[in-house]
Amino acid sequence: MVEAVQDARVVVTGAGGGIGAAMARRFAAEGARVVVNDLDAGKAEGVAREIGATAVPGDASEVLGAARQALGGRIDVFCANAGIAGSDGSLTPDDDAWERAWDVNVMAHVRAARALLPEWLERGDGRFVATVSAAGLLTMIGAAPYSATKHAAYAHAEWLSLTYRHRGVKVHAICPQGVRTDMLSGSGSAGDLVLAPTAIEPEDVADALFKGIEEDRFLILPHPEVAEYYAARAADPERWLTHMNRLHQKWESIR
Repeated sequence: MVEAVQDARVVVTGAGGGIGAAMARRFAAEGARVVVNDLDAGKAEGVAREIGATAVPGDASEVLGAARQALGGRIDVFCANAGIAGSDGSLTPDDDAWERAWDVNVMAHVRAARALLPEWLERGDGRFVATVSAAGLLTMIGAAPYSATKHAAYAHAEWLSLTYRHRGVKVHAICPQGVRTDMLSGSGSAGDLVLAPTAIEPEDVADALFKGIEEDRFLILPHPEVAEYYAARAADPERWLTHMNRLHQKWESIR
């Protein structure tokens, strides 16, 4: 058992399936009180019934009030997990696609942190978990809104950590590559080429998160090789971009 989350009051957004559901199950198994949030009320309620949690369906940006009430007026851990691809793979997505991705992948995190920080700073304790993506450290071919907004989500989590860690607020950024979820299934040929070959299960991501919590680490990499790719990108951007362009060309030939 992970002592840091026993009896904690936890909110997981986008928890009707995939990574969010795996995280909610793990928190409940570790003795936390959990709110399961998802736009799909049926899925949220199904996961909540399974693990003895409370379902609070709806938009992830608007969940805090109801979630706090369901947890008796306090939130100790907030998992900003809800996310969207943002486009259908178009190389020139329209403004609506960009705005949807920005709102869900970035601003939902910003709104949650803004609402939670006053109480966390007052008591000197709180934990913010951002499900980002390896795309937030690297990029993803054929997915401009997703790549750009995941970079922003990572930057926001990083800023929270460097700004508030000395005041008791702990922040974790989870950056997996492919995970066997509905999002991967819907990622088309780009996902098949880049992500599917090394895809892991949602439970593997939850395991990595809890190991990161135990070790009090900010950056959590369920695919350890991402650290090498990230270092290579920083050390030689031109070489890395050339490699990624070749990968893009390969995708163009099969899409």
